Amino acid sequence: AIVSIENPSDVIVASQRPYGSRAVLKFSQYTGTHAMAGRWMPGTLTNQITTKFLEPRLMIVTDPRTDSQAVKEASYASIPVIALVDTDSPLQNVDIA
Repeated sequence: AIVSIENPSDVIVASQRPYGSRAVLKFSQYTGTHAMAGRWMPGTLTNQITTKFLEPRLMIVTDPRTDSQAVKEASYASIPVIALVDTDSPLQNVDIA
């Protein structure tokens, strides 16, 4: 999934966890992806009239439990989701775990 995207700015990397935010910012700095560290603004992927509206081709999240709003919005917009998971992580709406 990630290899088929030519433009790295079409990828969102999201983390609401404090320990994942630094990793997301570093990853985005070196790869050119769009970082969403900290609080997820509801409607970022679904509300087209907001100024923060984005249309990515792929979303990567650090924890599907804390980033559940982002994962839910990605499923509404038919955006594939790659999640870094643990054994007790929910996998609803996650495409690659």
